[in-house]
Amino acid sequence: MDNKSTEDYIKSIYRLEQDNGTALTTSLARLLGVGAGSVTDMVKKLSDKRLLHYEPYQGAKLTPDGKRLALKMVRRHRLWEMFLVTFLNYKWDEVHDEAERLEHVTSEGLEQRIDKALGYPKVDPHGDPIPTAEGELIDVSYKSLSDCNVSDEGVIVRVSDDSPEMLQLLTKLGLGLNTKIRISQKVKYDGSVIITMGGREIPLSPVMSKSIFINIPE
Repeated sequence: MDNKSTEDYIKSIYRLEQDNGTALTTSLARLLGVGAGSVTDMVKKLSDKRLLHYEPYQGAKLTPDGKRLALKMVRRHRLWEMFLVTFLNYKWDEVHDEAERLEHVTSEGLEQRIDKALGYPKVDPHGDPIPTAEGELIDVSYKSLSDCNVSDEGVIVRVSDDSPEMLQLLTKLGLGLNTKIRISQKVKYDGSVIITMGGREIPLSPVMSKSIFINIPE
């Protein structure tokens, strides 16, 4: 069991825990693109290393040690994404795979230098919070467009990076972090949302409206 495999599993379990409260082996297999049997074997090994708790048919949850490792990897990943955009002119739809590779070969010293060079950023290019070196996350307040009401206004503060193609489309539409928008209409039959930006209306699919988050001033 190499370090890269351990780190990939732990980070993926952390992600599933954040979304669903636990990480089922079927969900983990789908996320990692491996067989269910391989996932079960690996989860048992990680449980033996006290990085997670695992109960058959109930899924896996990280221990405090597992969560610390997950947050360390998340921190390095998001710092690399920010570095690639800031200094190497990568686009926000190009950085994920590069950061996936780089996070596994990053020393603590290099991590600190990247953080300092970037001016200690709080979020990555997609608006996801960057954990501190101590493993803490800043509190963020936002709502997905699908959860907003008609006439709600705010600025985009986070966009899911699950789909590079969606990020490319948003760039073409002129939508990115800190873009001010207003919810003009919500279509009930399919969940799509129509927003207004700079005087023009832009229709967004249900997937896109669930993937874009805004901060609404109180």
